[in-house]
Amino acid sequence: MTSVPPVPSASQGAGLTEPAYGDRSLADVVPSVARALGVPLADHPTGLELPSAPSYVVFLVDGLGAELLARHAHAAPYLASLVEGSVTGTAGVPSTTATSLTSLGTGLPPGAHGLVGYTARIPGTNRLINHLGWDKHVDPLEWQPHPTAFGRLARAGVHVTSVNKRDFDGSGLTVASQRGATYVGADRVGERIAAVVAASAHTPSLTYVYDSDLDWTGHKFGVASSQWLQQLAMVDAEAEQLREALPSSTRLLVVADHGMVDSPTQARVDVDAVDGMRDGVALLGGEARFRHVYCSAGAVADVVATWREVLGPRATVLAREDAVARGWFGAVHPGVLPRLGDVMVACHEDVAVVSSRDFAYETTLVGLHGSLTSAEMSIPILLG
Repeated sequence: MTSVPPVPSASQGAGLTEPAYGDRSLADVVPSVARALGVPLADHPTGLELPSAPSYVVFLVDGLGAELLARHAHAAPYLASLVEGSVTGTAGVPSTTATSLTSLGTGLPPGAHGLVGYTARIPGTNRLINHLGWDKHVDPLEWQPHPTAFGRLARAGVHVTSVNKRDFDGSGLTVASQRGATYVGADRVGERIAAVVAASAHTPSLTYVYDSDLDWTGHKFGVASSQWLQQLAMVDAEAEQLREALPSSTRLLVVADHGMVDSPTQARVDVDAVDGMRDGVALLGGEARFRHVYCSAGAVADVVATWREVLGPRATVLAREDAVARGWFGAVHPGVLPRLGDVMVACHEDVAVVSSRDFAYETTLVGLHGSLTSAEMSIPILLG
């Protein structure tokens, strides 16, 4: 068997932000809140220190990267006012919604909870699971068998509530990431705020609330668009209204699941338009900024060599064992390992690796995320 070529130090891995598991990652947020509530999850040590309080509200803004907030602070004066004295956290790898929301709800890194990307191979098949849409043949309790941090807190006597869109109630992702919390469906901002205020009146309590509109706007129009700036201003107003509606004894913690970069057409590489990029590839997964490449038997070394040659300094291309050794996913459980690509591709700067054949919808998006650049990995952790 041909060995995988070594990682070229000059072009592979430059400028990437490593996940801060066990310190300031999304997986550390709920364990930190638990400790602040006086109900610590003892097996989850973390470096994120939060002040004691009888109730916490965790407001997750999908797509609000720390660098984006810093760049556009004028459009979000309330959130920007919370930055001073705060810490910057990181998403896990890949920096994508399904992976991040599961890390938040479980308190586990991706290598443990197993939702390792937007899409991933179902082991033993040639099918991908879309972790946002799920797969009716996959039981979320088997796919993600670990107790959630939400559930563990609820069993310890904490009133745990998830406030989210009605359509997400009972979805595969919700069951995998948030089971154990009382679910309250709320589709509008006013509904969400009212539900959060009611839930956080219990003590001790943890109330989680989610807003996806900024992420949707970034995908559709890009983070350099006026539409995105207007949506950021609306999120800022929502956060401020939420703070004003809550009693002073309740702490508001604003976080994000990832940032985003705009990827212009000229920065995209279509694997279906470049000779050789499909050779040895049995299945393509992940997403445009972070690809899981599942290879035919014996083809890993050739795929790594070809993709490195094509992409050069535009992406980090690693065989699975090298990505795992770097700690990208935290400790990887044996059952999770085959869900990871045989080869993984983390894009640099504004590059994207698309497939016009398999993922045509991705080619219509402007803003993308998933890789390990600081724009995607760095997330705000703001205390209000």
